[in-house]
Amino acid sequence: MNRLDLSGRVAIVTGAARGIGLAIARRAVDSGAAVAVWDMDAATGAEAAASLGRASAHALDLTDEAAIGAALQATLAAHGRVDILVNNAGITGGNAPSWELPVAEWKRVVEVNLIAPYLVTRAVVPGMIAAGYGRVVNIASIAGKEGNPNASHYSASKAGLIGFTKSLGKELAKTGVLANCITPAAAETDLFKQMTAEQVAWMRGKIPMDRFVKVEEIAAMACWLASEECSFSTGGVFDISGGRAVY
Repeated sequence: MNRLDLSGRVAIVTGAARGIGLAIARRAVDSGAAVAVWDMDAATGAEAAASLGRASAHALDLTDEAAIGAALQATLAAHGRVDILVNNAGITGGNAPSWELPVAEWKRVVEVNLIAPYLVTRAVVPGMIAAGYGRVVNIASIAGKEGNPNASHYSASKAGLIGFTKSLGKELAKTGVLANCITPAAAETDLFKQMTAEQVAWMRGKIPMDRFVKVEEIAAMACWLASEECSFSTGGVFDISGGRAVY
């Protein structure tokens, strides 16, 4: 594994208690960064931070604007600055045809997967602009580009996150703050527990490499996008789909 240079940087990673978020946090720490683990699971988030070493844990509801503000202040108190934001936390919300999905569940998926990243970004980015440097990495999904059947809420939320990233990248283009997103194929994480076996099999069948992406592979791409080496990409959409992406 090559070592990315994130020395002296501080990263907020949402949903970092497990899965993709934890892999990103671990790769960031291994590359020299300190990490603030933002997750709604207080106990698991604390365990994750302890395992990472150079990390702090902050339990919060990412859809709560006041809680985000408090977590940001606690992060600044612990680390002094924020250079990197990885909006990773998300939910799938189960599987069913669009007309059968509960309205409340549809709204909840959009709230967690799209509105929460907006709220966190809105809180964090002004400090990056003031510092003249920052990196925002949003974890979207290939479903946001192609639309997965029986997952319209998830697909729509991730499509929205892609659009948000494109707008944000243009808005920040002259500030020293870059914003990009990643569109992975499915990875075997706890989110699979929210899906039917049929949906999981369908997703694997769509991947030409005939395997799910590893969380470490997503982490490698995320941390490169969070580094100074990524200097001329903003508003970009980076596929890591095992050949699934068709555009």
